Amino acid sequence: MLLVETRPEVVVSCRGKPREVGQALGEGLKDHITAAREALYTLDGFRCLQPWWLPYSAYLYWAEFQARTLLESPVRAAYPDLAEQLTGMAEGAGVSLNAMYLFQALESAMTALDICCAPPTAAPTFAACTAVAVRGRCSATGRPIVAHNFDNVDEVKPLYVLRERHGAGQLRSLEFTIAPLAGAVDGMNEAGLCITYNYGFTTCPGPPAPSVSMLISSALGHCSNVREAISHIANAPRCGGALLMLVDAAGDMAAVELGGDRMCVRSPDVGSDLLYHSNAYWTAELKEIEAPAETCYSNAAPVPLRGRRVMESPEKRDARLAELLQSQPPLGSQELAKIMADHGDQNEASDCTICMHGDYWSTTACLQWSPAERQLRIAYGPACEARYREFSL
Repeated sequence: MLLVETRPEVVVSCRGKPREVGQALGEGLKDHITAAREALYTLDGFRCLQPWWLPYSAYLYWAEFQARTLLESPVRAAYPDLAEQLTGMAEGAGVSLNAMYLFQALESAMTALDICCAPPTAAPTFAACTAVAVRGRCSATGRPIVAHNFDNVDEVKPLYVLRERHGAGQLRSLEFTIAPLAGAVDGMNEAGLCITYNYGFTTCPGPPAPSVSMLISSALGHCSNVREAISHIANAPRCGGALLMLVDAAGDMAAVELGGDRMCVRSPDVGSDLLYHSNAYWTAELKEIEAPAETCYSNAAPVPLRGRRVMESPEKRDARLAELLQSQPPLGSQELAKIMADHGDQNEASDCTICMHGDYWSTTACLQWSPAERQLRIAYGPACEARYREFSL
């Protein structure tokens, strides 16, 4: 496994036709992609699904074959450019296309809770997240800022990359992602549209379809503002649960909640210039397919999660954000950084605090996007230790 870069860098910049973009990404990220495949051997969330009687090599081969069988046709139908990019990534990295499709499938699996195995228990998920967006009177500059903590397992942290992507006929974008993914976890394009991605814990992920990160990259490539992005997302197939924060250079903002074929848009309250969320849905329609409050992780989950309520951490982080943001003065980069580094009123960090320090999950990257300025501040590691680096698009 590679050591994570403590100082984020734009690892690869690529432009051209989809397959050319993919080949450049694969070549530039070859070591990361190879390391990602090796890391699956120690990834609890992947290994715990392995039948006891099946050798790991056979299990990996089967999982990769199944992922491509299920996903390739839906991806090609919805995003032919990203399907070609994924093919190019496999060629550039020197790995099989089956392996690349497994990584895309694992993203959606992070949010799909199998409550049929032993109700009311759930199989494992791999990640959490927290996002805050401010503008106008809530922003120290009056301009929009989005702060995002990306929480994940330590095995994934060495695979984080920044990439600049410019597909033919598309808007140029700066994307934070996990190396083998065709799509983006977070990103901002040259028009100033920013999208951040929190996983949603849904009981209804939908049939096999392109991942949410693919949807994000597609929206960044084709949309200039929040309204265009909402329309793009509404008409696109996807698999898995998500809470997306959308903000543009003009200060329009929306939280988009996704689960299977369901989508709801949440705007700031009247007179408010603030939105936030963790991994819990807010809208009634998405609440219907969220893990019920009493759902607990089963014995199929990694040991640190077993017996714990799935929604415990999102509930506590949302409550803490409401408390911290209730009477805050206008927030700038430093004030937002302090909020995202919060360890609770007792200053005891855990996997239920905004800056997460858990036995399974932790805050592994923290980002601040400034759409009007087309700027990003990013650090890898917990928010309480962040030493941000700045990038411009």
